[in-house]
Amino acid sequence: MLYGGVSLSIGPELLRMEPDWKCWRFGSDAFAHRHTNLSQTTGKTTKKKNFLEEPDMSLQIGDSAPDFTANTTEGKIHFYDYIDGHWAVLFSHPKNFTPVCTTELGYTAKLQPEFAKRDVKVIGLSVDQIESHEPWSKDIEETQGTALNFPLIADTDKSIANLYGMIHPNASDTLTVRSVFVIGPDKKVKLTLNYPASTGRNFDEVLRVIDSLQLTAKHQVATPVNWKNGDDVIIVNSVTDEQAKAKYPGGFKTLKPYLRTVAQPQ
Repeated sequence: MLYGGVSLSIGPELLRMEPDWKCWRFGSDAFAHRHTNLSQTTGKTTKKKNFLEEPDMSLQIGDSAPDFTANTTEGKIHFYDYIDGHWAVLFSHPKNFTPVCTTELGYTAKLQPEFAKRDVKVIGLSVDQIESHEPWSKDIEETQGTALNFPLIADTDKSIANLYGMIHPNASDTLTVRSVFVIGPDKKVKLTLNYPASTGRNFDEVLRVIDSLQLTAKHQVATPVNWKNGDDVIIVNSVTDEQAKAKYPGGFKTLKPYLRTVAQPQ
C-alpha cells in the first residue's frame, strides 16, 4: 500500500512497519505513525517531512478550487468573482520569455473565441514579475500573431502555485510545471493535467474535454475513447433499457448489456 509515496506492507497484523515506524492501536486496528521524520534535501537546505502526519495532497477531481486574489495583466482579480457562474481554465507557465510558453499563450489567445463559445473564463499564471508580462505579451503577439486576450497572473511569491500544487520539487523547486485546471460553475475541480516544462500542452484537447464535461453534466451519458463533439456517446449504466427507450426514441445500439451507444444529445 502506498501512502504519501511511502510503501507500507499489509500483513497478519494489518500493517507491518519498517524499524523506524511505530503503530498506535485503536481497538483491533493499527494506525501507522511516523516515528522518524524523513528528510528531503535540496541544495544545502534540509526539509523534514512527516509523510503520514503531513501527506502531500494535490488537488483532486471533485475538490473545491481554492480561492485567491492576485495581480494580473488586467488588474487585481478575485478568482471566485472572476469565474462566478462560468466554467474556468487556470493554467501555469514555468517562466516568461521562454519558447514553449510563448507558443502556448499565443495559441490559447487564438482559441479565445472557442472558450467564449463554451462560457469558459481563461486565466494564466506565471511566477515572474508583472512588469515583465507586458513586454512578453508584445513578443507573443509579434511571433504568434495574436495578442494576449486573457489575464496573466504574476504569482511572484508562488502562493497560488503552492496552493494549487503547481510546483513539483523533484522537477524544479522554483518553477511551476505546466499545470491545467478545469473548474466548473460550482467551483469544483473537473480536470487536472500536468506536463513537464519541455512539453507544450494540447489546448485542442482541453477544449475537447470541456465539451465532454459540459455534455455529461447535462445528460446521462459518457464519452468514449477519442470522442469528439458530434460523435456518438455512451449511455451510462444507471439508465435502464426502458428509460433509454423513452429518453432516446430514435433508438440506440446495444453492443453489450453494459455498452450502449446513442447519437449525441443536443
